[in-house]
Amino acid sequence: MAKTTPETTSVKRRRVFYVPGYDPFHPRRYRELYRKEAAAQSAISGYQIALSPKQSGGAYGWDVTAEMDGAKVQAQVDVLVWSDIVKSSMETGIVGTYRQLMRTAWIYIGSGALWRLMRLRKGPVIAALYPIVFLLGQLALALVLAWGCLRLGGLFPYGEWVGGAVGIGAGVALLHWFRRVDNKVFAYYLMHDYAYSAQFNGANPPELEARMAVFGDAIAAAMAEEVEEVLVVGHSSGVHLAVSVLADLIRAGRVPAAGPALSFLSLGQVVPMVSFLPAAYRLRADLAYLSQTEALDWVDVTAPGDGCAFALCDPVAVSGVAPAGKRWPLVFSAAFTQTLSPARWKALRWRFFRLHFQYLCAFDRPRDYDYFRITAGPLTLGARYQGRPPSQSRIELPVNKFTSVAP
Repeated sequence: MAKTTPETTSVKRRRVFYVPGYDPFHPRRYRELYRKEAAAQSAISGYQIALSPKQSGGAYGWDVTAEMDGAKVQAQVDVLVWSDIVKSSMETGIVGTYRQLMRTAWIYIGSGALWRLMRLRKGPVIAALYPIVFLLGQLALALVLAWGCLRLGGLFPYGEWVGGAVGIGAGVALLHWFRRVDNKVFAYYLMHDYAYSAQFNGANPPELEARMAVFGDAIAAAMAEEVEEVLVVGHSSGVHLAVSVLADLIRAGRVPAAGPALSFLSLGQVVPMVSFLPAAYRLRADLAYLSQTEALDWVDVTAPGDGCAFALCDPVAVSGVAPAGKRWPLVFSAAFTQTLSPARWKALRWRFFRLHFQYLCAFDRPRDYDYFRITAGPLTLGARYQGRPPSQSRIELPVNKFTSVAP
């Protein structure tokens, strides 16, 4: 692992930057999740951890004080917010969403990316197909309702005109009802998610690139502070954003060799959903670059029980851009079936979206993965996993058709 000298393994002060996935909600959601789950994990694991309002300005966040393994640690957690961009991208109406459906399906099917993704993990591919199937099902029901009203109206003199008008109105009303209850089925939400990543065939939209530059400035400023570690945590689609932000920082010489340890923890990654697209040149180049740098430690944690992630798929290797000198990431499993008790696993097993966030939560049978020890404990990420072997069942098969790193 990089940066694991005695001077850089012990942490008293840490800056944590959390990059969320495609999420339209206010970042206080993550503060409350951290508060609740940290309390649960500390009760299980026997350490002390507490949250308080953030004292400094800048991004939304909170301060953490912890006492673990006889050491006291202070951490400042900042959420690198792009929820406003997400919310704006979800303002597409019903008709616009169906246009997105057709275009996104064509991009993944026409490019051949969908078939290659299925060779890795079927779970996230099923999750990607789910909104397409569900939205088409909703449209079919609306058409059947409209047709039924038309047929019923045909039983009466001049009733076809009335039945047709009523049918159209009823079909439209049904589609609007489906849209209103999407917070229970997530069809529109997931469709907007995949459409946003695919709209430029894997290239980042301009507004997202601008926000990523802001993220980079915040991380670079923290590298100049008197802390022992700067830890970047990416979750879900936030992983590939963090990859590019960190690659830009290191390339630009903004990571001082004598500064704090720079660490990257990627959780529940869905990198192949983007890196397998034709125009994802930037992401593929950044993956290759980050995988061989000595400027940071990169640990990638997923779990086969998370059907929304490409579990144990090395994001660099499967994207087909692993260089000869590849060092990162260290890929291992959070092993939900072993780190959660049978009762807890039974309660969560079919709650797919909740399981996708389990990496940020408490485990009642913890092993060597503990989100709160990583973010508030006395060891750097590199020191914590020094000598830790990768999971033997990891997938490194380079199945991506598009491996070029420049247009």
